[in-house]
Amino acid sequence: MRMQPSLIEYPCEFPIKIMGTTQEGFAQNMLAIVLRHAPDFDPATVEMRSSKKGNYLGLTYTINATSREQVDALYRELCDHPMVVMAL
Repeated sequence: MRMQPSLIEYPCEFPIKIMGTTQEGFAQNMLAIVLRHAPDFDPATVEMRSSKKGNYLGLTYTINATSREQVDALYRELCDHPMVVMAL
């Protein structure tokens, strides 16, 4: 199977949104994963939003994406994590 050419020009700022249930350690675990794939990410720039009832937490990390492979590997690790409900 051949990959389609990327429509994104790298390097670029790339927002990644992650949603999970509100639970201890969620934001810290997600930050550790993001830093593994984007070591230059500034943790002070994380955006957090709780759902209306507080059951879910949404996190947005805007990374400096350097390649499609980097972004794909990050999404794979996030989607495989048991705390993650969705990653966009």
